Amino acid sequence: MTSNLFDLTGKVALITGSSKGIGRAIAEEMARHGAKVVISSRKGDVCEEVAAAINAELEGAAGGAVAIPANISSREAIEHLVAETRRQLGRVDIVVCNAAVNPAYGPMSKLPDSAFEKILGVNIMSNHWLIQAVLPEMIERRDGAVIVVSSVGGLRGSEVLGAYCISKAADLQLVRNLAVENGPHNIRVNAISPGLVRTDFARALWEDPEFLAKRTQFDPLRRIGEPRELAGIAVYLASAAGSFTTGQNFVIDGGSTIT
Repeated sequence: MTSNLFDLTGKVALITGSSKGIGRAIAEEMARHGAKVVISSRKGDVCEEVAAAINAELEGAAGGAVAIPANISSREAIEHLVAETRRQLGRVDIVVCNAAVNPAYGPMSKLPDSAFEKILGVNIMSNHWLIQAVLPEMIERRDGAVIVVSSVGGLRGSEVLGAYCISKAADLQLVRNLAVENGPHNIRVNAISPGLVRTDFARALWEDPEFLAKRTQFDPLRRIGEPRELAGIAVYLASAAGSFTTGQNFVIDGGSTIT
């Protein structure tokens, strides 16, 4: 007997920031589970390379990938991304808001307004714009899954990543609000909060052996995560397996927040 709880065949998943790191891992795993995935980030050539690699791996299986680059700091670019996804693939069943920025490192007392505005704009407003753009068709079909990639930073204070942590905490409230608003339409909205993961985004943190040893010495698993270790929870939330799950934040951090 086989189970189709995690089957995404026939679904279309739009994933921002999916040319590398956690976003790419989520896209690859959703495609392996049958979804047509949209690879999107600012650089079109990189998006094309990732989409081609996914299609080569699947070799005509149910899933697949297309590349649609977009700069999500622009509302017009987001609207074009959604329109082009519909033109090429017909619909949007799943949206994963993964792209984020953090151009500042240091105390908030020295944070320039321009950096704060950019962090809040990309990490919060862009998610709002993208979700707002896909909700009407999900409401019409009475089915949809929205996933926002937040961070354990949204659960803690920080001496050097304050603005980023504020933006990620706001994303968690965005998820709760949207879950309440759209639950009656059978739309599920959830968050994933990674801990420290081996991505380019966090390279400055894990490339320093001394910092890495100190950072993980009290974590139950005693190590940082790999991007693919975040992909399974995304497949769960997007599939029938997660059909009774909404408004939640899934902390995937090797246990760092419990110690």
